[in-house]
Amino acid sequence: MHQQIVMPDGDVAYFPACFSPQESDHYWQALTDSIAWRQESIKLFNKEIPQPRLTAWYGDEGAIYTYSNITNHPLPWTPALLAIRQRCEEVAQASFNSVLLNYYRNGQDSMGWHQDNEPELGDHPVIASVNFGATRRFQLRHKKRKDLATITIELGSGSLLLMQGTTQTYWKHQVPKTAQSVGARINLTFRLIRQNETTEGTESTEFF
Repeated sequence: MHQQIVMPDGDVAYFPACFSPQESDHYWQALTDSIAWRQESIKLFNKEIPQPRLTAWYGDEGAIYTYSNITNHPLPWTPALLAIRQRCEEVAQASFNSVLLNYYRNGQDSMGWHQDNEPELGDHPVIASVNFGATRRFQLRHKKRKDLATITIELGSGSLLLMQGTTQTYWKHQVPKTAQSVGARINLTFRLIRQNETTEGTESTEFF
């Protein structure tokens, strides 16, 4: 069962129970223990500022991904990541060769408004976003149409959000900070990196 999000210029579907509670608990522990988490910094107003979350990049050899002037060279797949990827590929009916992981330690960890529209992803990328751990608010807003309200989805543990078509062209998305007491959350966004593309001309992302 899934919910198709009604939105012009976009194609987003939400699968609230892509993974069972038992699977979610298993993968949460596996990812917590096995992933090489790091905290990257980006330059903002000539200052190096740590990103408000931990990240990791895994994938096929050569699946290099650049955003916010951070070039990510993939670490090799772990058994847990391969199993999660297989489920995502079955649901999305698409192939993925890489995954960006984000570890939100509490409600103050966040992701600012941005698009996954780097040249390496192609014109109409398919992004499979998986969540384990605490429920966090996910929002989408149209780039040009101010008459459209911001879309808010509460992403629960074991859920899969599938974004495809022209979504990344016309919509931005974020995971905002919250003053509420929330637990830790791990998010995985599976992608297909097109290795013959260039990063020149990429629109700046707002990862704060």
